[in-house]
Amino acid sequence: MDYPKSVPGVGLVNGRFVDENMVSGTPGSLIPATWGNSVTQEMLAVITSAGLAPSEADNGQLLKALQVIMTKASPMLSLVKTVAVSQILAPDDLGLVLANGGANAVTLTLPAANSALGVRDVIVRRVDNSGNRLVVQCSGTDSLKFHTHLRTNGYPFLVLMGAGDWWHLRSDGAGSWWPVGRFDGTPLGRPVFETTVALMPGGYGALNGSILNRAEWPWLWDHAQQSGMLRPETDRGGAWTPGDGSTTFRAPEARGEFLRIWAEDYSVDTGRVPGTWQKGSLVHGDNGIGDNIIFATDIIGQRKLLGFDAGSLGDYVGSVVKYITPNTTVTQLPDFELMNHSGVARPRNIAYPGRIKLI
Repeated sequence: MDYPKSVPGVGLVNGRFVDENMVSGTPGSLIPATWGNSVTQEMLAVITSAGLAPSEADNGQLLKALQVIMTKASPMLSLVKTVAVSQILAPDDLGLVLANGGANAVTLTLPAANSALGVRDVIVRRVDNSGNRLVVQCSGTDSLKFHTHLRTNGYPFLVLMGAGDWWHLRSDGAGSWWPVGRFDGTPLGRPVFETTVALMPGGYGALNGSILNRAEWPWLWDHAQQSGMLRPETDRGGAWTPGDGSTTFRAPEARGEFLRIWAEDYSVDTGRVPGTWQKGSLVHGDNGIGDNIIFATDIIGQRKLLGFDAGSLGDYVGSVVKYITPNTTVTQLPDFELMNHSGVARPRNIAYPGRIKLI
């Protein structure tokens, strides 16, 4: 678009418009029809490209069209919307959505990520810290492209966990919503220690062997199956297990346990399978008679004072523990004596709450 330099017209000076000068008798500019039509077509092109129907009665259409186009070019609106009940979000609702699940479970459905919506952004942030489930799901067959290393097509929904948890999503106009950012990007399934007994936002649960529903945590079940640490329910230890075998699965159990780095191909601790449980080292004493005392553990209180774990000693039945009598006779200690005068050693330690990344 330019001034009508090449269009003949009355009162144009190098194609520019001038006012009438009555003193000199110079006429004012008359707008050439060709140029006027061109200008009108330029503006109509902007209006129609924004999906608006031209209207002679609406003098604000060019502004409205520019707002629509700028929204698509810069996908984030300045809108702040607060929701506390399940609902379908309209395109005009996209922006910063503050979701409150304090009163009940909430499901927010995103608009279809089709060509009509185009490239749009939404940030969904949770404001309550209740245990109610808060789901952000797609429309129809659309998908959320997160954890695509586990499932190429992504997943139909995600969950917001804890006050302050948020996801920034962007539509691609072709059936997908892509994560642009999120509150906590820690890898799925990673165990961590906390210095608070509260569950922090960002997608964490207790590291306590919880039974989970496969339909509610599909990405986590995919992770468990592909982890190389899915073990039978009867031998779960700190690994994933298949739950009831059809609708549930179980997260790793680590309460009260020490974590040891898996040796893999190293010569230390050979033969271990990741996620398996290992007995502690059994330390043996005697009954306190004679001068060959290591420690006396025939009383439970003494074991506790000495810092030994007294439980699960039945796991050590049949251990070959021998002692030497004053006349140098080597005798194997019977199992009942082993249980009476032994303890499982543990180092000094601090108890931190354990958490696991669930999404």
